[in-house]
Amino acid sequence: MHIGLIGGIGVAATVEYYRRLTTLMNKRQQRLELTIVHADVQELIRNNNADDRRAQAEIYARLIDRLKAAGCDCAVITSIGGHFCFEETKAISALPLVSAVAPLDAHFESLGLSSVGLLGTRRVMQTRLYGQLKATRAVALDDEAAHLGQAYTDMAVAGHCTPDQRHLFLDAGRRMINDHGARAIVLAGTDLNLAFDGQDAGYPVIDALDVHVDLLARIASGEAEPAAG
Repeated sequence: MHIGLIGGIGVAATVEYYRRLTTLMNKRQQRLELTIVHADVQELIRNNNADDRRAQAEIYARLIDRLKAAGCDCAVITSIGGHFCFEETKAISALPLVSAVAPLDAHFESLGLSSVGLLGTRRVMQTRLYGQLKATRAVALDDEAAHLGQAYTDMAVAGHCTPDQRHLFLDAGRRMINDHGARAIVLAGTDLNLAFDGQDAGYPVIDALDVHVDLLARIASGEAEPAAG
């Protein structure tokens, strides 16, 4: 199947989707059909902060129209924070949407995880991944969600992680493990690889991007259907 990515939200995450997806398809010795359209991260941030789901969904829908015109069979929002209007987008999308959130609960359950700690945008942390986790308890540092969320957004927009930001995220994860009963920390922001790649966090880390890309590779290979979640 031909995969369509809504990229640019942020750029570093888009690059990681492209890199990891091509790596998986190369391992499968299968050809990847892929088209990427570019979204405006500042526009997304404004609509997310205002909880203007309709406005952002309409922006996504126009981009998805381009992906359909390019021959794509499904569309992907390359930002978990950008999923805040997933249902609104799904309702007007010309293509099936492949959620990055829907596969996570089953993945955590398969690993035997009773609780996970979340890092990502403020909304992702406060809503516990938009309330979509049913089998797994999610925890977050609610008192620090605004600060952590802003640090994440700043990093995503810049496309690189400062030493102070890296320390902030690693320490937040450690405290969710030690003080809040999390069994693993979920990188529930697709740019968090900038902070965690190459680091020994000292605790289990699950990158939600890996779970999403694995699903996309199976869809691209014809092993799974692009049903919206």
